[in-house]
Amino acid sequence: MKAMVDLFQVPRKTTKTDYSAKDIEVLEGLEPVRRRPGMYIGGTDERALHHLIAEVVDNAMDEAVAGHASKIDVELSADGFVTIRDNGRGIPIDPHPKFPNQSALEVILTTLHSGGKFGGDVYETSGGLHGVGLSVVNALSDHLTVEIVAQKQLWCQHYSRGHVASPLTNKGPISNRRGTTIRFHPDPEIFGAHAHFKPLLVYRMIRSKAYLFKGIEIHWICDLSLLKPEDNLPAKDIFHFPGGLKDYLLEALKDAPLVCPEPFSGEAELPDNLGRVEWVVTWPLEGEGFSHSYCNTVPTPLGGTHETGLRQALTKAIRGFGERLGNRKVAQITPEDCTSGAAMLLSAFIRNPHFQGQTKEKLVNNEITRAVETVIKDHLDHWLSGQRDVAETLLNHILERVDERLRRKEAKETLRQTPTRRLRLPGKLADCISETPHETEIFLVEGDSAGGPAKQGRNRKNQAVLPLRGKILNVASASSDKLKANQEIQDLGKALGCGTGKNCDPSQLRYGRVIILTDADVDGAHIASLLLTFFFQEMRPILEKGHIYLALPPLYRITQGTKSLYARDDAHRDELLKKEFTGRGKIEISRFKGLGEMAWQQLKETTLDPKTRTLLQVHLPQTEIEANFDDNGTLVIEDFVDALMGRRPEKRFNFIQANAAFAQGIDV
Repeated sequence: MKAMVDLFQVPRKTTKTDYSAKDIEVLEGLEPVRRRPGMYIGGTDERALHHLIAEVVDNAMDEAVAGHASKIDVELSADGFVTIRDNGRGIPIDPHPKFPNQSALEVILTTLHSGGKFGGDVYETSGGLHGVGLSVVNALSDHLTVEIVAQKQLWCQHYSRGHVASPLTNKGPISNRRGTTIRFHPDPEIFGAHAHFKPLLVYRMIRSKAYLFKGIEIHWICDLSLLKPEDNLPAKDIFHFPGGLKDYLLEALKDAPLVCPEPFSGEAELPDNLGRVEWVVTWPLEGEGFSHSYCNTVPTPLGGTHETGLRQALTKAIRGFGERLGNRKVAQITPEDCTSGAAMLLSAFIRNPHFQGQTKEKLVNNEITRAVETVIKDHLDHWLSGQRDVAETLLNHILERVDERLRRKEAKETLRQTPTRRLRLPGKLADCISETPHETEIFLVEGDSAGGPAKQGRNRKNQAVLPLRGKILNVASASSDKLKANQEIQDLGKALGCGTGKNCDPSQLRYGRVIILTDADVDGAHIASLLLTFFFQEMRPILEKGHIYLALPPLYRITQGTKSLYARDDAHRDELLKKEFTGRGKIEISRFKGLGEMAWQQLKETTLDPKTRTLLQVHLPQTEIEANFDDNGTLVIEDFVDALMGRRPEKRFNFIQANAAFAQGIDV
């Protein structure tokens, strides 16, 4: 009987047992590139395919940055070829001293780690520094043609898969051209038969290059057959941006509202002759912002030491400004608070850059962090000091992000680490049995005395009660520190479970209706206004969704014999006396001093029972509010709340003076 095959045993591929010198391969020329393209361009996918264009464009940009080129042409053809042309000095075609039988052009295109960028004599800064860019493009192209204009003569040579396909040929005199032209087609053996360049990706790439160097003009040409209607791209375009990165930022943000009217931008030489840096930063009021960094016009999507320097400069300068104002809270500011919502562009030109990998996705020069931080912080210190109002607005915006970060952290900490992850609910909350939000409601009642009858009179299945101790904090005029320290507000936030500020999520609200239940007097109205201010400032989404209600408890109880009715206010009392109590008998009118004086049966009948109660749903006005504030006839809701509940008492005083004549039935 044969042994049973182990289904989980993976069969091993057997290899030859002998291993000798003849098994050692020596890859010559550009064969390593074709065997392992991922080592040089990061793979063979769409991103790697377009990296070929980036390598050639970077060479042309290096000529421009060095001051020898002012124009670059990029053309996509219907046959899958791409042509990149510059008007620079042109690749040298004279014999190479080390290889006298080869031109310098042939050495550059067929030999790894060859080029004019290892020293600092030809290029002070450059994006190509490994000497592999153009040779890699040659190795991974089935057809490549290079044209050089040298001494008013046009020279041409063809290559294929890393090898010379024709001798360097003089095509004759030419007077209207200079520089280098590279035309190539990616090898289908490497990238697949269906691989092709996407116009939208190339268009965006070369446009971003034009932003990075103010002196360059890039011409875009694309065959009409390659353009898709949804891409909305022109067949021809010219990119030239005299404002550099600032133009890039303003184009990206367009008409988005900003914290500061003008972005923080500038350029400066780095100390110790390391190079120079250009930056532009602003803070949009909406959205999450973005951050793009470059080194020698090469994108660094993983950031690096230059980006770290920018973040540290922003953090230290903003902290320092806040400290000079005496604001202790600035000590809590982190680089994340300064940059997470910012729109930032940074371009560094470094003399001897070190990148992580051939694709140059991250700059790793350690000395660059301190250099970039020093120059940008100095400029930001002057920028903040020169416009005090703008600087204070920015500081307040950053401190709001600090509050949001701390709220997020606190919200995570309020979750109990159990399989069900239930909230740590306040101890004084009398929760309901049902966990279905649309059928539940919570009463926010004024004080423990009112909480007693409310808890007795509620329907335990779907009605919860949270007693609040007296008047809660006025969040419109309180600091974030006081907000976090206030136990009533913390209990309220935990009970509702939907988060606060920008983290408020109505879908996480634990109750379908949040009902404010306060005494039917001036103090009760004040507490209700404080709670509404809290919801407006900290939980506005649930207010906008219509989850907030006001209960209308009675102020009076009117009794005649066996007949008893309840009145909400003086006007309602007078109306009931005229219409309902017209017979003989003594009429007794009792005024409730508070909800705590009511028997639970009375509170249930008048305020808790859905069959007999009256609720007012709170809605935000969709237009401006008519309000008499001096000469202003209307106010948007945010300004109205700030005027009545904010930190400036003179606004409330003006409102009282302007509207005192309209006050009626003041309850004092």
